[in-house]
Amino acid sequence: MTDFELERLSPGDDQLILDLMDAAVAWLNRRGITEQWGSEPFSADPRRRAMVTGWRERSAPFLATYGGKPAGALVLGAHPDYVPAATEPEVYVNLLVSSHQPEARGVGRWLLGQAEAQTRAQGVELLRVDCYSGRGSRLPDFYESCGFVRTHPFSVGAWDGTVLEKRLHSSK
Repeated sequence: MTDFELERLSPGDDQLILDLMDAAVAWLNRRGITEQWGSEPFSADPRRRAMVTGWRERSAPFLATYGGKPAGALVLGAHPDYVPAATEPEVYVNLLVSSHQPEARGVGRWLLGQAEAQTRAQGVELLRVDCYSGRGSRLPDFYESCGFVRTHPFSVGAWDGTVLEKRLHSSK
């Protein structure tokens, strides 16, 4: 689908991201996957609510919509503390979440294209992301299908992840 629209999130829009995250947690839980984001609604955790507010205040959060309905969210910013810094300028995907409604099919890939455009516009050639890679997760495969390359695995407690990167050609 290519009828997505992109808008910047502003104060008061945090609930849109939280709603998408809550739906994603519920979707994962219905499939027996609780290790990625837990089994409780994302919005029920005050630390996670504060994290979403922090993303909006410090980063570049975007919402993809279709027909005026939220389809996905993208947050670009600095790498998180649990990931080593890159040795060159980078843009980091702090969050990519998509609705599992049929109309939102393809929004994750579309949002990554938007991330690439934003990265190039800044004159930066490195886009990185991390994702859950435990318990047979297919997320790293998704990112690889979008042109990312795995760079290294890591763990935060019992949470297994991997960092992936994509080299871009700057438009500046």
